[in-house]
Amino acid sequence: MKHRRGFNPLERMAAHRKALHRNMVTSLFKYERIRTTKAKALEIRRSAERLITRAKVDTVHNRRIVSSRLYDEGMVAKLFTDIGPRMKERAGGYTRIIKLGERYGDAAEIVLLELVDYKLDTGDKPEKKAGDKKAKAKESAKPKEAAVAGAKE
Repeated sequence: MKHRRGFNPLERMAAHRKALHRNMVTSLFKYERIRTTKAKALEIRRSAERLITRAKVDTVHNRRIVSSRLYDEGMVAKLFTDIGPRMKERAGGYTRIIKLGERYGDAAEIVLLELVDYKLDTGDKPEKKAGDKKAKAKESAKPKEAAVAGAKE
């Protein structure tokens, strides 16, 4: 049972654990999605959600608290200008954990920790109009004609 356990120390010294939290939370805000173990994700989620809650209200006090917990000032700016306003309407639950399976070497459970409004870039290109296809076909035909003319000489 996990009664009266404040946090998971992750078998690390305090300084190492603090550095781990800072680095992983910074990476989460930078990439908006990270792949890690389940134990780390559960702890990082707590830290990240507290920072996002702070970032919803842009005050000097909140910025100072957040910047004391993150290494990168660019991520502090992104948190307050991009992520915080996106989560303004949410009451909580800014992250999700998606299970991926077990790691081959030690069977640790691997998960994706991501922000709930993370959009996967599928690479779908906007559809082109029929007129664009005809113009592109004419452009591609011109070099072929020039190559044929050069071959005849």
